[in-house]
Amino acid sequence: MLRSGFARRVAQRTAVGVIATGAAGTAALAVYANTERGLGFKREAEFWSRVSPVVFDYWWNSFSSSPKVKLRAALTTQAVSEEGGRDDDDDDDARRKAQLNNELHERNAPKIFRAMLDLGGLYIKLGQVLSVTAIPVPEQYRTLFRTLQSNVPGASDFGSVVRPTLEEELGVASLDDVFESVDEIPCGAASIGQAHRAVLRSTGEEVVIKVQYPGARRYRVRGPVPANLRPLPLVDETSSKLSYEEFSRQFLAELDYARETENLKLVYRSSLDPNAPYMKRGVVIPRVFDELCTNRVITMTYFPGPKFEEEARQQLKVLGIDTKGGIRSLVKEAHDNTTNINAGSNNVGGELALSPESHSSWKSKISRVAENLVSVDMIFSIVRFTRRVTLWSTAAAVKSIQAVSVLPIVPSDWKTWADERQNAIQQAERWGWTQEAITALLDVHGYQILNQGLFNADPHPGNILVVQDETNPSKRPKIGLIDYGQVKRLEPEERVRVAKLILSIADKESDEVIAGHFRNLGIKTKSDSTRFLADFGRLMFGCIEAKHFSHEWHKNLHKEDRILYFPNELSMVYRTSLLLRGLAMSLQFNPSVGEEWRHHAEETIKLHCADQVS
Repeated sequence: MLRSGFARRVAQRTAVGVIATGAAGTAALAVYANTERGLGFKREAEFWSRVSPVVFDYWWNSFSSSPKVKLRAALTTQAVSEEGGRDDDDDDDARRKAQLNNELHERNAPKIFRAMLDLGGLYIKLGQVLSVTAIPVPEQYRTLFRTLQSNVPGASDFGSVVRPTLEEELGVASLDDVFESVDEIPCGAASIGQAHRAVLRSTGEEVVIKVQYPGARRYRVRGPVPANLRPLPLVDETSSKLSYEEFSRQFLAELDYARETENLKLVYRSSLDPNAPYMKRGVVIPRVFDELCTNRVITMTYFPGPKFEEEARQQLKVLGIDTKGGIRSLVKEAHDNTTNINAGSNNVGGELALSPESHSSWKSKISRVAENLVSVDMIFSIVRFTRRVTLWSTAAAVKSIQAVSVLPIVPSDWKTWADERQNAIQQAERWGWTQEAITALLDVHGYQILNQGLFNADPHPGNILVVQDETNPSKRPKIGLIDYGQVKRLEPEERVRVAKLILSIADKESDEVIAGHFRNLGIKTKSDSTRFLADFGRLMFGCIEAKHFSHEWHKNLHKEDRILYFPNELSMVYRTSLLLRGLAMSLQFNPSVGEEWRHHAEETIKLHCADQVS
């Protein structure tokens, strides 16, 4: 009896202790969850609660350790054995795996995308990085992630969030003390902040105020997020590590508005140098207003005019190219058709599938003509020439009809036709400017990389503006470069190594010379193949050739060798190059980055190693 009573008391005390401990733990967790660090933990926990079912879906249906996959493999082996074996087993198996992976991607990509949208901030930035990273990401995911580049939802309310934040940061009782007006509707929104157009009260100048969301700094990079996506067959282990490092740098850099302000000031000052290409190329950089900048606010010159992606969209429509997927998707598609930085990646099917037939019609035509050894430049030239003739013919007809439209003998349907095609005149005048703009963008970025060692590592079309003179719309526009949150700096010795690689490709040097400069930059490959390094270097910075549209050419290149380590300084240079070249390719231009940057490379080598030009 005593023992029974003692046991009962022990059990009761234990139960009370467990309940009390659980209650205390729950209370502590609730308090922690509302701290700055705890909010990040809550987001991460919610993210994984939504991702875990997706991970299970991939594991259950496609991983070799899954009971379902093991059973399927056993049944397939038995069936093949009973039929005496078939020669096409491997091909059938590869097709089934590819189809299964596509089904999994189609089913799960929207779930991951929705989770990123709902959690915002860090997770939106992750999607943005994965949408433009050079490593292979399944197209179902990349297509959704691309929308995060410009269509970021959830802009903060101006009256309750943005206005108080600006007044606190600028140390004023009211924004009216500083600004004559502030547009409450943001002119741009991103993962960590948004921008508003305003007019300075002191000078009447139009400016843009970029303000960081109050909660943006609560986001922290808590472990290798992309690496944790390894259970999903989106990126391989090496790629996820590279992607995480890139993601961490970019996100932390974008949070640092003080550093972005300094970057803008440095680039702006360099743009005023008459020897720099900015003035002669018609490229402008916004001026920063120091007294209206803080760690969370940047105030800079307002540039009137649309983003370059809008100009590109109009030009592509003139060419008859579908732009419904967005200009960024066309830029990436134009580049993805020809190159991929991670030659050793595990794509679906075990190889880099770049079959031109799977892409848009004009690329398919290029591929077919390429088989007859017609150059890409020739095809692009024919397309541009044909469209230019059509545009100028239409413009001439419009002008002629308008000139005689007052005469009663002119049919009314002629006048209607001319009115509907009035924009053909402007399109014809802007056609030549587009090519000049591409050349200017390449020239200025080559100068930033090789001469200044300070460049924007994210020059996508949304960061490029067509700056129009509002007092004289017929005047040729300038190009405005904005958003210097993701800036890369190169030391002189790094610039020299990059310059030598660029120059060797521009000069069409031998495989040994190009590969040697590549190795000097620190690239590591599994087999250290000279031919692989040379071909890869030409693919990165040379002209796109007809063979680059061949799936077989890429397949053979990636069988030759695989990349183990890609140096960061070259990675950012290459990212800038691929975005600019992709933009050019989408507009039917095929520049050689090596040729465009040749004079900057020569000047860099001459300046930093005058006694050793090679």
